[in-house]
Amino acid sequence: MSELHLDDALLLFLALFALYSPIAALASYLPYLEGYSRSEQRRLAWTLFINTSVLMLAALWVGEPLLELLGISTAALSATGGIALLLAAVPMMTGQTATTVEPSTDKGELPGRPPWKSIAFTPLTFPLTFGGTTFGFFVAYRAEAPSVTAAVGLTIAGFAYAALTGITLALAGRITHRITASTTAMLEKVAGILLTAIAVSLLASGGTRMVVEVFNGL
Repeated sequence: MSELHLDDALLLFLALFALYSPIAALASYLPYLEGYSRSEQRRLAWTLFINTSVLMLAALWVGEPLLELLGISTAALSATGGIALLLAAVPMMTGQTATTVEPSTDKGELPGRPPWKSIAFTPLTFPLTFGGTTFGFFVAYRAEAPSVTAAVGLTIAGFAYAALTGITLALAGRITHRITASTTAMLEKVAGILLTAIAVSLLASGGTRMVVEVFNGL
């Protein structure tokens, strides 16, 4: 693999790191992890890594032709992610999902929480971790890759990004067990405000690009 290919892979990872922002992502994950045992949180972290890896591979190797085949743009994916995130974030912001239970133990999930598998893909994977913008990053870098060797370098960067997301979620799980229910409720509202802002940004960005694409197609 040439130096140029390594540079491209590093640039992709740094771009994804900045977009993902582990500190902000950690705060966003906290409200969703409360009420699950440590073993369930570890399964969620591993599942997030797997889900992100699969989506990354799909974006890099079949993303562009797949979107063309389905007639879906990355702008539409961003807007859809914004809507999905908005539906999940508003109840958090208003305190409607706040729990009154103490941090969980390994004895099982606490009452009021759905099975951990039900949140593994939505919203933890999509759109909190891997949205339309992230998908677009991979598609764009793959389109500029000069060879299969370069694409392999981008794939390695993608796996590094997937590992980062799993580690971040695992760290969020460890923090969850060290805070009280009242602190969790406060953080849930703060995270709800943050996530609502992100959702609005995704929706506005995706919607604007969709309008521009329509006008360009006229």
